[in-house]
Amino acid sequence: MRLYWEVVRVTARRMRTYRAATFAGVVTNTVFGYILAYVLLAAVRDGPVESVGAGAFGTRDAATFTFVAQGLLVAVGVMGTTMEMAERVKSGEVALDLARPYDYQGWWAAVAYGRAVFYLWARGIAPFLLGALAFDLRLPPEAWLWPAFLLAVALAIGLAFAWGFLLQMTAFWIVDVRGPNQLGWVTAQLLAGTFVPLALVPDDAERLVRLLPFASMIQVPVEVYLGMHRGQDLLAAYGGALAWLAVLVAAGRLVLARAERRVVVDGG
Repeated sequence: MRLYWEVVRVTARRMRTYRAATFAGVVTNTVFGYILAYVLLAAVRDGPVESVGAGAFGTRDAATFTFVAQGLLVAVGVMGTTMEMAERVKSGEVALDLARPYDYQGWWAAVAYGRAVFYLWARGIAPFLLGALAFDLRLPPEAWLWPAFLLAVALAIGLAFAWGFLLQMTAFWIVDVRGPNQLGWVTAQLLAGTFVPLALVPDDAERLVRLLPFASMIQVPVEVYLGMHRGQDLLAAYGGALAWLAVLVAAGRLVLARAERRVVVDGG
């Protein structure tokens, strides 16, 4: 276990070297935050929108949702821009990775959490503070919501990693994984509430989307931040995320087992 903690720590420290990219990312998240916030405010200006999963969603919620979501995009990994694992499969370096004395899936999960540790503060706080200069944003109404929010984010990171792991594992069977990767992440982004909160989706569609793992990547953590999930409802949100995390991790292990046999057959 200590190995994986070290991977988290070293990855977070490694990300600090990309200062220019981090600054550009903060600017991008802030600009998109302003654009999306004005669009959402126009959508709810006639009154709160009722969500089947979290109650009323008003103007202040819309603005806050936008900038909290923008701060989570890269930290959670829902943008799907990292393809390091697939690149190592393509180059053949994966043969060395699989021969090393650690769990392959666990290693890349630690890398994902290491990135998240850095991005949560480096690209999460600044867009929110800059958004607060022009919009009426709010903090969680009660202190206990902070740890509840962080737990929801931790589950979101795990879900995004497990989904991305499956997408990148296709590199064992196809030469260029950019197509499946882009298709898979565009689907995740749309269904996670990344750009449009699920409260604005028709009720029947919202109920269906909330049964999938993607809502727990962005929508649910932001709702927890806003205090929209409490008591049994909050436990149910955690339970749904944990159930999907178990399913996706198990699927990843099955695919990895098949991929390892393929490497042996191909002489890798």
